[in-house]
Amino acid sequence: MRKALRWLLALVVLIGTVSTAGAATAAEPKAVDIKDRLLSIPGISLIEEKPYTGYRFFVLNYTQPVDHRRPSKGTFQQRITVLHKDVNRPTVFYTGGYNVSTNPSRREPTQIVDGNQVSMEYRYFTPSRPAPADWSKLDIWQAASDQHRIFEALKPIYSENWISTGGSKGGMTATYYERFYPRDMDGVVAYVAPNDVVNKEDSAYDRFFARVGTEECRDKLNGVQREALVRRAPLEKKYAAYAADNGYTFDTIGSLDRAYEAVVLDYVWGFWQYSTLADCADIPADAKNATDEAIWDSVDTISGFSAYTDQGLETYTPYYYQAGTQLGAPTIHFPHIEKKYIRYGYQPPRNFVPRSIPMKFEPWAMRDVDTWVKHNARHMLFVYGENDPWGAEPFRLGHGARDSYVMTAPGMNHGANVAGLVPDQKALATARILDWADVAPAKVQENPSAARPLAAFDAELDARDVERESALRP
Repeated sequence: MRKALRWLLALVVLIGTVSTAGAATAAEPKAVDIKDRLLSIPGISLIEEKPYTGYRFFVLNYTQPVDHRRPSKGTFQQRITVLHKDVNRPTVFYTGGYNVSTNPSRREPTQIVDGNQVSMEYRYFTPSRPAPADWSKLDIWQAASDQHRIFEALKPIYSENWISTGGSKGGMTATYYERFYPRDMDGVVAYVAPNDVVNKEDSAYDRFFARVGTEECRDKLNGVQREALVRRAPLEKKYAAYAADNGYTFDTIGSLDRAYEAVVLDYVWGFWQYSTLADCADIPADAKNATDEAIWDSVDTISGFSAYTDQGLETYTPYYYQAGTQLGAPTIHFPHIEKKYIRYGYQPPRNFVPRSIPMKFEPWAMRDVDTWVKHNARHMLFVYGENDPWGAEPFRLGHGARDSYVMTAPGMNHGANVAGLVPDQKALATARILDWADVAPAKVQENPSAARPLAAFDAELDARDVERESALRP
């Protein structure tokens, strides 16, 4: 009888155990898909998802206030993208300072830390533009506040360390974001970021062009630039036909003549921004005896005769507006060209923005950022290219900077990156990025020279090419 009771008791216990285990299994929450988690964030909506091996890639809209100081005064939809790898990996916050690409791509810090990447379209670049557009709300603080809200919205999902980055105007953007919201990011990697502290003092650019590359290369470029102005009449006739064939107009800049000179004066700058010393082999060696076609082709290839048409300027109105209100713009001289050939010189940003948009320059904006960086930079890396004109006025660090660096890649242009630094600096920069992201392997912590990107290079995802734009857009 006791045996029977023991058996019955064991059976009851067994049934209870199985029943409890089943209940526990049923109660386990099902993992929520990352898309559902993103779309559960107030203000985020899906535009599309694109597949990429090893990642999920989302193009999203995020509702932003037009004015972060007065959020109730209207909103607009700002495009962002998320290259999702794993919520347990660090996240890189990227902006190029212009339109956002809607195709999967990975910036260098994202490859280095093997992380996620959030990319933001800069406010007022179509379609991320309020309608109607109050242009007074396009400034560096409002844009930094856009980033701050995106970070706050996504941080609960991507809870590991964050690093902001960007190239050119995007590098400037990452710097301004750090200045206004220094507690958001764990590190900043700013590539080829110009720092025009005093807009009226641009002699650094003249010194740059007097020494960049080799004398032979400089002479070839200067010769073509001068010859394009000497032959203004026949080449402007060609320009007029080109504009007519393509439906180009010149209302914003004021005339075809102004546009022509602007393109020609961009020529030398554009070469060094996008090309290397080796590319000098493609420049006509004897400009005076070159054909009109050879001069035209060289200028068009490097500067682009469509750049200062209404159609070429329209996309970049937000940049030129900012250049003329806060960022500043370079003015250089042309000692190799007689004054009689230059009618307008480097034209101000005001000439590239429709007159219906009011503009007033704020000289204190860049001085404030420059002073802040010198005295407060923390976990910031600035990377420049030796032969990039935009690096003539770089960010510099002062006594107040901590664990921050300015490095220059030898021989590189506006596409300079960590990979192009000399070996010691490359290893140091990589090690600091890994450390800021809190993913530095033990061997790197012990020996920074062992630092390498954690993700293998992907030729499609890790595109390094610099987008060719007008020379006077960073």
